[in-house]
Amino acid sequence: MKSTSVPRKMGATGLAAIVVASLAFLSPVARAGTPAVEQAACATVQKGHANCWAERLTSVQGVRGVQPAAPSGKSSADIQSAYGLPSGGSGMTVAIVDAYDDPNAESDLATYRKQYGLPACTTANGCFRKVDQRGGTSYPRGDAGWSEEITLDLDAVSAACPNCKILLVEANDNNDPNMYAADDQAVKLGAKLVSNSWSSPEDSSQSQYESHWKVPGVLFAFATGDNGYNGGTQYPASSTSTLAVGGTTLRSDSSTRGWSESVWSGAGSGCSAYRTQSSWQAKVGTGCARKANSDVSADADPQSGLAIYDTYSAPGWQQYGGTSLATPLITAMYALAGTPGANDNPASYPYAHTGQLNDVTTGTNGTCGAPMCAARAGWDGPTGLGTPKGVGAFTPGGVTPPPGDLRVANPGDQSSTVGKAITPVKDSVTGGTAPYTWTASGLPGGLRIDSSTGEISGTPTTAGTFTVTVTAKDNVGKTGSVTFTWTVKGGGGGGGTVTVTKPLGQFGFTGYTVFPLQIQATDSNGEDLSFTATGLPPGVRISTSGLLSGTPTTVGTYAVTVKATDTDGNFGTTTFSYQIYKGA
Repeated sequence: MKSTSVPRKMGATGLAAIVVASLAFLSPVARAGTPAVEQAACATVQKGHANCWAERLTSVQGVRGVQPAAPSGKSSADIQSAYGLPSGGSGMTVAIVDAYDDPNAESDLATYRKQYGLPACTTANGCFRKVDQRGGTSYPRGDAGWSEEITLDLDAVSAACPNCKILLVEANDNNDPNMYAADDQAVKLGAKLVSNSWSSPEDSSQSQYESHWKVPGVLFAFATGDNGYNGGTQYPASSTSTLAVGGTTLRSDSSTRGWSESVWSGAGSGCSAYRTQSSWQAKVGTGCARKANSDVSADADPQSGLAIYDTYSAPGWQQYGGTSLATPLITAMYALAGTPGANDNPASYPYAHTGQLNDVTTGTNGTCGAPMCAARAGWDGPTGLGTPKGVGAFTPGGVTPPPGDLRVANPGDQSSTVGKAITPVKDSVTGGTAPYTWTASGLPGGLRIDSSTGEISGTPTTAGTFTVTVTAKDNVGKTGSVTFTWTVKGGGGGGGTVTVTKPLGQFGFTGYTVFPLQIQATDSNGEDLSFTATGLPPGVRISTSGLLSGTPTTVGTYAVTVKATDTDGNFGTTTFSYQIYKGA
């Protein structure tokens, strides 16, 4: 089987133009008059594997060692100035999760920090620690592509929080379960702030992994991708429990701030087809029925990117961007704000402090308009709520109640199925005077709350999305409450509507693997979907999760019909054209 590259010989000039236009979102290229960029070698389109989002400015040719002149790209001082960052972070640890090993990680980090006069961060002084996904030192094999990502992550955290400790957890490979196991290991080792500059195209099968991110008091930040709106919604950024980080272009100017930002055209955005929207995001008007990417953003444009130092796969100093830059920057800024509350979901913090963010109101990442592709006042898809104005938006605890008042922990948004008993959800409370009396409103039918313990149990009887408010009252009458969303999927036999999104016209070449296409579909009851297709070109197939892939064998124009069916048997279809040309 040949590679996914386009054949050198085209049937006609017009066909070549079609190919160039269609592949534009796969491999970022320069606008007229600007240097070209390229994705890191760890970028992949393989289903079930993490795709990193580091992008290199190709015009910067690396040199080794500490330089007398500033390397090309933003410096630590630039990042701290642009976002008004305070000093601090001492004692805080930022965990970085990536795949494979970078054997030069510590030595390259030392050069980077020395260049900018940052304090040393080494294994010897306890600032830097590198482990495998089991927490040991049996590191995986080295990988040139992922070393670029690791370097970018380490240097970005250092730039934003020079006093932070850094924990690097290296997964065996970029297979999703191994990446998630590395995240689990970071938490086991005590990390409260975990940066993940990678993701995978969203599909229904990922519901089985949601428990990895439902860890009270821990921030999991994920990149939204570098292919703009057309790149599709990315997971785990689309999880209800994670923070989705988008991207901007950061430029110095003569304003009072000294900097300006607009949407970076590569920043990912999109509505989740499967993950529940959090109660805090639901208040900002995303236009999505479920989780919307993104939540917040930072510099991501390679043209305005960060200077990094990598000698394992590169000749030294490089300039990098991508949402792989924005994600560790944001995670490090959380560290400057302090340890998250033990029962909090830190992804909620920016929604309680929107005044502490720079609202990005210009630029686009696609042609679908506002709010999903174009910036606007308030929340928008490419940049979320905006970029940090100091670290007040990441202050632990969100809105703090007055002293002595009750505070009910947020258990996080819940998901269950009609006819299937839930795992009991037990809330907790701080403040006031025990004993407490618990009540709840808006619970799905079949569920109940124990008035003395606050535990919710039962078996849901009705599908739908419910806004639940849990209230605790102490023995002198003080009250505290929390609101969250509870989604109940149909358990079989119920009605529902399945909507399948028609993709753009597709094409491929005989003998060449096609670019995998994830069919997007939604179910009104939030049920899982399975996909089938008729009329596919010979050699092309569809998975039950809706991913089209394969190697075409026969030239022709094919009318393809994709059918998505939910667990109740309800289905929806879409038909589109699939053109196969003769390969070289």
